[in-house]
Amino acid sequence: QVQLVDSGGELVQAGGSLRLSCAVSGRTFTIYAYGWFRRAPGQEREFVAAMTSTGGSTYYADSVKGRFSISRDSAKNTMYLQMNSLKPEDTAVYTCAATTLKYPDGKYYQTGRTYGYWGQGTQVTVSS
Repeated sequence: QVQLVDSGGELVQAGGSLRLSCAVSGRTFTIYAYGWFRRAPGQEREFVAAMTSTGGSTYYADSVKGRFSISRDSAKNTMYLQMNSLKPEDTAVYTCAATTLKYPDGKYYQTGRTYGYWGQGTQVTVSS
């Protein structure tokens, strides 16, 4: 089993930065990829970013490319989402996820169905 605990969400002004953290514990050696998803009020869950556990491949939603960066500190068993130039439309509950599944095509890591482990979510609110 794998446990994920995400944190770091808070209220921030538009244009500001925030770093979300996702502490990973348990059978971490089984994890092939990590992801971040978000859900805004009244909307469907949306893919934000993903990376393979080695960091060899990263994937981003078009809406966050160039502003967000996903990374992992293997020594701390923690994954991060650095968010810069935040916009009011980035307001959502952000949740980290992990999967043991290995796919040849990165598109599979951009869908929530691939992930079997989820954090509890952390609220990010961007004020205008």
